[in-house]
Amino acid sequence: MFYVFLAEGFEETEALATLDVMRRAKLDVKTVGVTGEYVTSSHGITVKADILKNDLTTEHLEGVVLPGGMPGTINLGKDDKVLEYVKYSYENGKITAAICAAPSILGHLGILCGRDATCFPGFEKELKGANYTGKHAVTDGNVVTGKGAGCAIEFGHAIVALAKSKEAADKVIEDMQCL
Repeated sequence: MFYVFLAEGFEETEALATLDVMRRAKLDVKTVGVTGEYVTSSHGITVKADILKNDLTTEHLEGVVLPGGMPGTINLGKDDKVLEYVKYSYENGKITAAICAAPSILGHLGILCGRDATCFPGFEKELKGANYTGKHAVTDGNVVTGKGAGCAIEFGHAIVALAKSKEAADKVIEDMQCL
């Protein structure tokens, strides 16, 4: 099971395009309402979460995904349950993914130390100890980072490639007419 965390002010393209790529690859993914059952994005799109943060379980957890956006990233970064699951995911070798401003959360937790990573321009200093690449999507071990909304499909591809295989990820992207 993968959890895509949604907090008020999340970036909808980063959350939903990534979710779409993952579900097309037949990964088991649920959106998690951090700030409630209905969560409004940074551009006023309201999404009904599959589950609430109090319904989380580490049983069968395969990874977590943090979309960026403002103030979504701030809201994710100050939520103890989100931080607990990000730490658990990383410490247990599960896929730990963040895009746009959200890699700053990984940076603050020390997860990016010594790793290649990317983020939305202007947040590089928040990637404590990381080697900032500036690429659209970066995989380093079990950590995947993405640059921003326009890179969400590549970010989703990177997650699927790590979770399943590059071939499975390529097939999804090809079927979506991205190749």
